[in-house]
Amino acid sequence: MPVLAKICGLSTPETLDAAVARGAAQVGFVFFPPSPRNLTFDQARGLAERVPGHVDRVGVFVDPDDALLDTAVAAGRLEAIQLHKTAPQRAAAIRSRLRLPIWVAVAVKTAADLAGAAAFASAADRVLYDAKTPEGSALPGGMGLRFDWRLLQGHRHALPWSLSGGLDPGNVDAAIRTTGATSVDVSSGVESAPGVKDVDKIAAFLKAVTSL
Repeated sequence: MPVLAKICGLSTPETLDAAVARGAAQVGFVFFPPSPRNLTFDQARGLAERVPGHVDRVGVFVDPDDALLDTAVAAGRLEAIQLHKTAPQRAAAIRSRLRLPIWVAVAVKTAADLAGAAAFASAADRVLYDAKTPEGSALPGGMGLRFDWRLLQGHRHALPWSLSGGLDPGNVDAAIRTTGATSVDVSSGVESAPGVKDVDKIAAFLKAVTSL
């Protein structure tokens, strides 16, 4: 089975085009002002126009309100919603109202954290296992942190899932082989600086994924 890759936090036409050209299955648009990857609605609108039909546009949010979701969905022509730090009940309400696939991030540091995915079994369509950030961090992800991938070995998943957290062109092959992931998500691992995507790193990451 081919491994699908999402390049998250894209903010320029050049890097978006690189992701599409090299085989990304999804592109991620961040709508969270504290993030260096945050997009304005005008930026999202311009980028969305460049995405071909075979690539999905995913909006990334941190416990968003309805007004933000509605405006972002329209501007980015979003086809899926990725939620961080959002309760299961709220995720279910968003899913019901927008009628779009919902991805929920589950922050992982220990094996016990994996159990949090079960609470979303009827509220979401996909779980994104991400590395837990330190207490007090302004960002829920995109910090280059990773968790022990061996925690996922033999785990019974409540939903389809993707692997995230600290992936980069040099380790994604090992991450996939260790976990059995069929979907991976990268952000800071293909950047030259926080929020600044690198076309060569994007190409290298996607080459590593598609060559498996």
